[in-house]
Amino acid sequence: MFSLQRPITILSLLCSFLIHSIGTAFEQPNVIIIYGDDVGYGDVGVYGSEKIPTPHIDALAASGLRFEDGHCSAATCSPSRFSMLTGTHGFRANVRILGPNAPLVIPVETYTIADLFKDAGYKTAVIGKWHLGLGTKEVPANWNADVLPGPLEIGFDYSFLLPSTNDRVPCVYLENHRVVNHDPEDPIFVGLSPEQVNRPGSTAYPDGRENRQAMTYYQSSHGHNHSVINGIGRIGFMSGGKAALWDDQTMADVFVEKARDYIRTNKNTPFFLFFSSQDIHVPRAPHPRFQGKTALGYRGDAMVQFDWCVGQIINALRSNNLLENSIVIFSSDNGPTYDDGYADGSIVKTSKADNDQGHYAAGPYRGGKYQIYEGGTRVPLIISWPAMIQPGCSDALVNQIDLLHSFAKFLELELPKGAAADSRDTLNAFLGKSDQGLPYMLEEAANAVAIRRDRWKYIEFHASKYRPKPGPAELYDLSTDIAEANNVITEHPQIAESLRQQLHSLQKSEGIRN
Repeated sequence: MFSLQRPITILSLLCSFLIHSIGTAFEQPNVIIIYGDDVGYGDVGVYGSEKIPTPHIDALAASGLRFEDGHCSAATCSPSRFSMLTGTHGFRANVRILGPNAPLVIPVETYTIADLFKDAGYKTAVIGKWHLGLGTKEVPANWNADVLPGPLEIGFDYSFLLPSTNDRVPCVYLENHRVVNHDPEDPIFVGLSPEQVNRPGSTAYPDGRENRQAMTYYQSSHGHNHSVINGIGRIGFMSGGKAALWDDQTMADVFVEKARDYIRTNKNTPFFLFFSSQDIHVPRAPHPRFQGKTALGYRGDAMVQFDWCVGQIINALRSNNLLENSIVIFSSDNGPTYDDGYADGSIVKTSKADNDQGHYAAGPYRGGKYQIYEGGTRVPLIISWPAMIQPGCSDALVNQIDLLHSFAKFLELELPKGAAADSRDTLNAFLGKSDQGLPYMLEEAANAVAIRRDRWKYIEFHASKYRPKPGPAELYDLSTDIAEANNVITEHPQIAESLRQQLHSLQKSEGIRN
């Protein structure tokens, strides 16, 4: 049973100063996580992209520490976000990609990274994509009243959300508990079938399966063709809320403006901001001022837009005299995908040979989103803190799931018993004080799980709707085969067996730390 208890008493810290392990006193730094969506290792200039200009992310890397072996915990969105916020692997709570109207998958008693910063005297906020559910299984989200539980119930003081993801309904913004621009005369209903949402008095939207002409922005398929909003097919069905609908092309601007306001308003108080961009997830609809900035279609242009977002947040910190003493973490929730159901000009690629005019979003690695290979979880990871972190590059094996425990060490706070079960202290690696990262690490995907240890990677597949008959286990020597092209399991049966036993032991355990 997945249950992590919040502490009974709130620990306190002096909010004005923090003594770090090097023995120097600094004011508590602000912490900003800038999280991309489906951004691959090879989509960023400093990681090898030559076709997509990312000057702002590159500048962040030049001022900070760039990780070559940095990972999210899962090759899909909801599990990796869950893991980063809770310090616990998604498979332990059976977290999968969430559909419309899914309940909150983080139990409200769970201790999160937002709780940690609140206990340290920080203000906490999430702005952008959520996709971790809202409401409960027993009481689904009511989009015409207070929508809860959600981020405010698990440690955040403020939230401005894309409630699910931009290819799913409802296509409205949620600020704290309420839909922005909600019109009670046009109530909102969300469901998995037209029958669940078709209500008298609520705006009806075209069904893309029956009316493909309604998809005027571009065509979509395999499930991304239910309710058509703003000329774009979505997953799931929605009625009502016409006055509250978001504009896909201005979404990045809206989130950036909310982030700038938050930074300006809280400049005199330490804050933790989780800025969770919708870019470069489908349906990609970059603002017209970014369209045509690359030769790679809307996917490349959306990445340029995301880079602009990074620059705007850095500028907001600088203009409020906060940049020097702010920790900025840039990363992605999983590896890259291409068209993913929308005819937006992206080319479906299954290998590096199927490149997009010389651009391969996973860089030198195999696979991408949904896949257990390195391209699924090895993502850009940059940490900048001008006051403390020396610029450079690190080969340490690190994972986003370890941010919670590492920041607990940094803030000199004890984690509650049972909290962050899979999160380990890798603070020295994150701050560039050590090249030693994790001795081993788990990775998960829709149909597989893997363990990285030393130079080896062992993979086991399991049945799923995508692969009903799982294939045999695989073993790769990443020291000589970073592309995972040569399965050497028959040549090293003892190593494979050792890794298999460790993997199964960790899966059955209550957590890596326990």
